Amino acid sequence: MSENTVVTSEPAAAAAPAGQPQPVLWLQAVVRTYRQAGAPLEILKGAEFAVWPGESVALMAPSGTGKSTLLHMAGLLELPDGGEVFIGGAATSKLPDSERTRIRRDEIGFVYQFHHLLPEFSALENVVLPQMIKGLTAAEARKRAAELLGYLGLGSRVHHRPAELSGGEQQRVAIARAVANAPRILLADEPTGNLDPKTADHVFSALGQLVRASQLAAVVATHNVDLAARMDRRVTIRDGQVVEV
Repeated sequence: MSENTVVTSEPAAAAAPAGQPQPVLWLQAVVRTYRQAGAPLEILKGAEFAVWPGESVALMAPSGTGKSTLLHMAGLLELPDGGEVFIGGAATSKLPDSERTRIRRDEIGFVYQFHHLLPEFSALENVVLPQMIKGLTAAEARKRAAELLGYLGLGSRVHHRPAELSGGEQQRVAIARAVANAPRILLADEPTGNLDPKTADHVFSALGQLVRASQLAAVVATHNVDLAARMDRRVTIRDGQVVEV
């Protein structure tokens, strides 16, 4: 596919063809405009973007082109000025704030460049907390947290606080926390940006294994060309549109 191909044709409707999986995330003709010095600044201009279960997509947009805006739209952190954001085939833009918050909590996991772990809690406790907020019992949450951390190679580090963990270990705890509530979508913004190449590779491998095992739809913003090449698809933002690269 040409690098100038706009990602529009596949998710032509919220419902997938019979026998075909639905995109878990679909941005349909999304428009987002800000005001700069009193003048409109259109960042997304009818952008189309879809991700399917178990698919990992690298977002390789340069700074200033709308990468953060796209992630904010996908994560329901901002409302589009036009178009629609579908999560699991359901439109979200007209939902009340309480329901959008519930979707973010239950169906979308976020991983950032900095891990944002709570320093006074252990690795296990950091992964337990979002589950208890969702309503799981402490015992259920601790069991799932221990399983996730073990899967990510941190079984012997569950009782360590963030300051006692390496950068790569901290980021793996952040990944475990992001998927603790079994979301359908994982959005990661430069998750290996603060790590050395070897550690970044290890964290990225763990993330990829988790995406495949959990059938997550993952969008990972990264400037690392080598890591992006290992993902299922690569897209960028050009003139307000999402295009394949």
